[in-house]
Amino acid sequence: MVEWTDFERSTIVDIFSKINHDIVGPAVLSRCLIVYPWTQRYFSKFGNLYNAAAIMGNPNVAKHGKVILQSLEKAVKNMDNIKGTYAELSVMHFEKLHVDPDNFKLLADCLTIVVAAQFGKAFTGEVQAAFQKFLAVVVSSLGRQYH
Repeated sequence: MVEWTDFERSTIVDIFSKINHDIVGPAVLSRCLIVYPWTQRYFSKFGNLYNAAAIMGNPNVAKHGKVILQSLEKAVKNMDNIKGTYAELSVMHFEKLHVDPDNFKLLADCLTIVVAAQFGKAFTGEVQAAFQKFLAVVVSSLGRQYH
């Protein structure tokens, strides 16, 4: 079980209360698909992913980016049992979708970049440390089925 300080808990809740899913979700997934083009293979049903403009304008990418952030909200609400919260999602990504678990880390890195850009100077080293700790637990939980 992960130990969370009061600062970490309040920071994570604060960050997610200020994230606009309609903007951040699509930006995160678009960034991941553009920067790490091999991740596109998991989204073949999304249509045109041929270049950055196509990815950023793709409504399926935008929709799934929002789904990802909604899923992260579940982890925020269940910080003491993130592994349990993501147990079924881990199984689905492993057994049905065959997603390489390293991609969860890539997506988490993209989320950190997008959030840092949104928060600017307020995204201090301490805030980043709490945020990345949270994302590391999420990534570990999603990859749990792979171990």
